[in-house]
Amino acid sequence: MSTQSQTVLIHRFNGIPFTTMSSPDLLKSLDAFDAREDDVLLVSYPKSGTHWLAQIIMQIYTPKVTLTSPIEFGDISRVEELNNLSSKRIIPTHLDYNMLPSNFKVKQCKAFYIIRNPKDIAVSMFHYYRDNPNLPTIDSWTIFLELFLRGDVVCGSWFDHFLSWEEHKNDRNILFLFYEDMKKDLPKVVKKMSVFLGVNISDNEIKEVCEKSSFTEMKSNVEKEKSDPNHTVCALTSNRKLIFRKGAVGDWKNHFTPKENKMFEEMFTKKMELSELAKRIIYEC
Repeated sequence: MSTQSQTVLIHRFNGIPFTTMSSPDLLKSLDAFDAREDDVLLVSYPKSGTHWLAQIIMQIYTPKVTLTSPIEFGDISRVEELNNLSSKRIIPTHLDYNMLPSNFKVKQCKAFYIIRNPKDIAVSMFHYYRDNPNLPTIDSWTIFLELFLRGDVVCGSWFDHFLSWEEHKNDRNILFLFYEDMKKDLPKVVKKMSVFLGVNISDNEIKEVCEKSSFTEMKSNVEKEKSDPNHTVCALTSNRKLIFRKGAVGDWKNHFTPKENKMFEEMFTKKMELSELAKRIIYEC
């Protein structure tokens, strides 16, 4: 990664790397953000399945809700735009729990936190860095993996992000979901999500939600549509065609060498020793 590209494309806020698409002024203003009791948050570390989760929730709800761009995406005018929305807001974010605007916590807004195995995240993020002009150029997979393990990538350390939210695993307003569970039995997860949201949904409706939320269907729709550059579920790009690559479980095995896997496992064991949710992560189908 060149020093010049790092300087131009990345800045740090509270020690966490952000792209310039998240302005410092906006990030500074977030703690005063006026959350509403019926706001629903879609929380994830990048490349964990945010778009998939958003698609499902928009299918569960009636059309009278608005899926916004991430709360940290844009400049200071972003706050006013969100405040002016009259409908129920579905708000994505890649923020860790400590950076989440306090009003969301005070008002106990419902939140989904989607967990994906970090090896697949690292691989997906590597390809995303290579294809996304808003991110610095990475010379090789080996270099990127070292950066990922150090937390020197956008949104910081996956480990720290995960643990900041896991501290609230018993909060009744937060539902933790696993990407791999969704791949294995999506109807079961959709039902769980609808119950959490308090939305009655029939078995036939669940089937329809799953069909419209398949990876193939979503990727096909994105390739056909004209994207609005001002609307995205990802805080790292407005080009939705960069979002979908494989969506597979276990693709990390095509990238990790035995030595790299050992290095990853050692770091994971050290960082996640006391984590209960980490024990449930699945690395292959």
